[in-house]
Amino acid sequence: MRFVFDFVLSRGIFCYVIKGMYMKKGWIKYIAIALAVIVADVFSKGVLLYMVSGHVPVVGTAWELVPYPYFITHVTNFFNIVFTWNPGTAFSLFRNIGEFAPLIIILLTAFVIGFLGHYMFMRAENAERMPLALICGGAFGNLIDRIRFGAVIDFLDFHVGAWHYPSFNVADICICVGVGLYALNWYVAYKRRGAKK
Repeated sequence: MRFVFDFVLSRGIFCYVIKGMYMKKGWIKYIAIALAVIVADVFSKGVLLYMVSGHVPVVGTAWELVPYPYFITHVTNFFNIVFTWNPGTAFSLFRNIGEFAPLIIILLTAFVIGFLGHYMFMRAENAERMPLALICGGAFGNLIDRIRFGAVIDFLDFHVGAWHYPSFNVADICICVGVGLYALNWYVAYKRRGAKK
């Protein structure tokens, strides 16, 4: 796991961030967006981990640190704060894909972050950069959990009666907002191109 962490830091998105800062002006705001997402995500998960376990470990095995899910507080009739480990991807998808799932997900996530970071700083239009920064920041926030614990902390639990939507976190929200904004930008650009013809 340490090798993966070192690789992501040394060869992943940060290489593109540093290289990109020297190539074009105005990119600092996109770096700030990604960093703000990472900080908000790591901080919110740290608070929850402290509430449940009494400390915030730097590394550890998820289910040894907190062996079972916790119900923390009932906020409204449709929303709870919980604590649960997610070995899968966003919104608890792909939780049961085998024993190599954590390593596969870490490597795929690092690849996606590197690819999107490269695209964001080298080829993307200005309208694409903020959504990509949100996606990269969210993906990196979840990647930090995977490397530290082997699973991601999820804590936002929306439900209707006994039916619960898969729990999620700040990083998942930012990824979804980023994807939505990226799709909206693509649609607007597509319509503009059609109008010009």
